[in-house]
Amino acid sequence: MFKIKAVRPEWVTLIASVLLLAGYNAVLWQHLFDITASDARGIGMRVAFGVMIACAFNLILTLLAFRPLFKPLLTLIFMISAGVAYFMSQYGVLIDAAMLRNFAETNATEVRDLLSLKLLAYNLLLGVLPSFILWKTPISYRRWHRELFSKVLVVGASAVVIGGVALLNYQGLSSLFRNHHELRLMVVPSNYIGASFGYVREQVKSAQQPFAKLGEDAQRNPSWQTHGRKSLTVLVVGESARAENFGILGYGRDTTPKLDKEAGLIAFTDVHSCGTETAVSVPCMFSNMGRKDYDASKAKNEEGLLDVLKHAGLDVIWRDNQSGCKGTCDRVTLEDVSNFKDPVLCANSECRDEILLQGLQHFIDTLDKDTVLVLHQMGSHGPEYFKRYPKEYERFTPVCESNALNTCSRESIVNGYDNTLVYTDHVLSTLIDLLRNNQDKVDTAMLYLSDHGESLGEYNLFLHGTPYMLAPDQQKHVAMLAWFSDSYQKAFSVDTHCLQLSREKPLSQDNLFHSMLGLLEVNSKVYNPDLDLFTGCRGAVVDGVLAKD
Repeated sequence: MFKIKAVRPEWVTLIASVLLLAGYNAVLWQHLFDITASDARGIGMRVAFGVMIACAFNLILTLLAFRPLFKPLLTLIFMISAGVAYFMSQYGVLIDAAMLRNFAETNATEVRDLLSLKLLAYNLLLGVLPSFILWKTPISYRRWHRELFSKVLVVGASAVVIGGVALLNYQGLSSLFRNHHELRLMVVPSNYIGASFGYVREQVKSAQQPFAKLGEDAQRNPSWQTHGRKSLTVLVVGESARAENFGILGYGRDTTPKLDKEAGLIAFTDVHSCGTETAVSVPCMFSNMGRKDYDASKAKNEEGLLDVLKHAGLDVIWRDNQSGCKGTCDRVTLEDVSNFKDPVLCANSECRDEILLQGLQHFIDTLDKDTVLVLHQMGSHGPEYFKRYPKEYERFTPVCESNALNTCSRESIVNGYDNTLVYTDHVLSTLIDLLRNNQDKVDTAMLYLSDHGESLGEYNLFLHGTPYMLAPDQQKHVAMLAWFSDSYQKAFSVDTHCLQLSREKPLSQDNLFHSMLGLLEVNSKVYNPDLDLFTGCRGAVVDGVLAKD
């Protein structure tokens, strides 16, 4: 039987370092080749970069190469790196703490959509096989003092090589790292190890922070006393709906045939998200921090928009057909409809977004409180776009019916994505029609805002979650729509003609918190009229208090 000869630990660390650099970093190397010239200088830059990374790997692994720890740790690195390499090559994702948070807060349905035979192949080839060889290879450790001396020599030599290469190529490498911050997020395994430390640090910080109340002074404006009946304000949180593909926003395809015909609908053209993934955008848009000051650990330990509305005496309900509200609805009524067993709307362990409208007529018929209803869509969540809509809404073909998007034609990916928007068009127009049909007894309104956008192959990126600074506009430019019944416009002094004229004004999810307070005539010290998109198209604001003209 074949027997592998015993080797010294420094040989294992060196081979493992080269394997990690060469076998798990195809995306890194492809990108490096794209951003460096193919002349002698460019080739020298690539070699220098590779030598530095390999030596850095070798240095770290050498420090960890102790008998009880080394093989289990290296096995864990191989297995995780295989999965990370797959997702990076498949979807062009970059790994940072935000991406790790997104992964940690996903649900079973989203995970299932990402499973594939190719992922299994990656895990077997890059995870199981090297781990098997590692465990079959006996490692010959020296006595502790000689082993320690050997490690000092290897670490020293690695550091000298790194320093020497850096000095010899200082100008080129410094320019490379200065102009391409994305490189550090592409190096496997250091990217996800660094992201893990960042995520853990964030969780520890969050656990140590006391919970903070917000807007406890919130009160409804006295003008509410003149309202003749109850109101229902529906806020729809879209998913992965990029503005670029909305027909009503100028897309070349008619992906919104029904919304185009909705009287009084306002489509805002220049709205940008707070983040590029749900785990950031949703809590951020419902907080009053704004994108530049957003802190995930603080958001987790502080009340948000829905709490302030509740303090003001409004009934607040979150109805969810996705992976939860990311903490924003923890203190209001939650209705999870994603696991309903409806034979028509629910199949394959997930429900179509029309499930969010189920029972809404009865809800309106029995409404006895002024209510804010939040509907959280599954929307256009990828990569399996074909699962997000019923077959009768498959307007554009052929459609990619695989989660391996990089094996599909871009046309078929865009077709599948556009079909999700055709279905969203149906859901939203159905909602608006329902609200319009009930305006004789309830003041009704709808505001739609997507959490983030989506990449469909531009720049070799798919899905979303790219760090905000590096993300293309497709992941940040989102759709926002608004509709108000005639009675709602009168009761809340909303000038829709004015809003239509200002719909091209630059806006962001930073505006949501203050716009909802302004729209619903809620007075509070946390309200900032400068961020209220309705300020110029409704009553005046005096000393932070809303007053009708």
